[in-house]
Amino acid sequence: MSGTLLKTGQSVRLITSQTDGTIDTFLGAGGQGEVWKVKVGDKNVALKWYFLEQASEEQKMALESLVQKGPPSDRFLWPLDLATSSLSEGYGYVMPLRPPTYKNIVDLMKGKITPSFRAVAKAGFQLAFSFGRLHLSGLCYKDISFGNVFLDPQTGDIHICDNDNVRVNKSPHCTVFGTPFFMAPEVVRGEALPSTETDRFSLAVLLFYLLMVAHPLNGIKESSIKCLDEPAMRKLYGSEPIFIWDPNNESNRPDPERHQNALEYWKIYPEFLKKLFIRTFTDGIRDPINGRVTETEWQKGLVKLHDSIFYCFSCNSKGTENFYDGEMVKQVEKSVCWNCKKNIPLPFRIRLKGKAGESIVMLNYDTTLFPHHLEGKDFDFLKPLAEVSRHPQNPSLWGLKNLSGQKWTFRGADEVVKEVEPGKNLPLSSGIKINFGQVEGEVRSG
Repeated sequence: MSGTLLKTGQSVRLITSQTDGTIDTFLGAGGQGEVWKVKVGDKNVALKWYFLEQASEEQKMALESLVQKGPPSDRFLWPLDLATSSLSEGYGYVMPLRPPTYKNIVDLMKGKITPSFRAVAKAGFQLAFSFGRLHLSGLCYKDISFGNVFLDPQTGDIHICDNDNVRVNKSPHCTVFGTPFFMAPEVVRGEALPSTETDRFSLAVLLFYLLMVAHPLNGIKESSIKCLDEPAMRKLYGSEPIFIWDPNNESNRPDPERHQNALEYWKIYPEFLKKLFIRTFTDGIRDPINGRVTETEWQKGLVKLHDSIFYCFSCNSKGTENFYDGEMVKQVEKSVCWNCKKNIPLPFRIRLKGKAGESIVMLNYDTTLFPHHLEGKDFDFLKPLAEVSRHPQNPSLWGLKNLSGQKWTFRGADEVVKEVEPGKNLPLSSGIKINFGQVEGEVRSG
């Protein structure tokens, strides 16, 4: 595979920085142009060079604005500078090069990568956070889909590419309306331009794909269509969209012969997550402005999902990830592994209370607590403040290690208040109450 617009060794000029780069390797091509690896000084960057019919003056002006604004978060492979060349017509732009460990989410759909539930929850959070920051800056992405997102299957970190089509919210100068299967129904019907509200629908579809490996509107109505042509797609995704798990309309449930992922994954996830999807794909279809789940709500829900993970060791030595669902546990008085169907002994869990509200975190052998847990701050996964630890001489004893710079206090059944200095551990037992400063916690088991 090779490109046709540029040649290896060719020089390009970066307009804003007034530096030169050298074309290195052809990376691929899409509907708008070709992508190359370019050497600029001692760094490698990616260069997207437009086909001439795509290299409009309006596109160039939009790129200049995006370069000037800068990325809303470091998760965007954002345009850094425009580029020209004396040897080729048109122009392009450079952006950060995608790390090799990141894989397209299409690979998840095809089963080529199998990230853990913890990684998937983290990826979902980063998507909601990143698009939330984009929308707060007055911009909309317009084309959210799994083709534009890359995932590190080990860590759950994401990168968002193809940001050259980002525009001001509800911009009338629109040539990109979205990707089929991801566009909001009102866009499919031709009744609305891409906006924050339509982005939120596309984000919810992407999150459903990420978590359920299925499309939220593809049920028996889709499987009964012999030819999924444009009129059929307009009906399925535009004029008559029905969520496959709509609690008030069972006419589009998943087809057991074609939609096994939707059937199996839906049973695994806790009720609080299902409610977010139900709201977005029922109320959010009828009322795009008020009915769709916001980016902040998705962030809270996906952090809660991340915190609810615990393990079943009856399945394997590493432990199969399950989700603590407080609503279901109360109903059935036990937690059953989705994989092996055996009852799972619940690990210690901590209920945290602060000004920001309450949350429950499962205290697994690998659990880490962060500032949003113990200080009531905005979501922050960079600085761990506590971690579950095992007693070096007695592996049956577990503790919580103080990684912060602040002293904690706690009291157990004897009601005696004790201190936990930074770097020290407190022993975990059911009923102990911990004062972290801004937040208080109570540990429970079983």
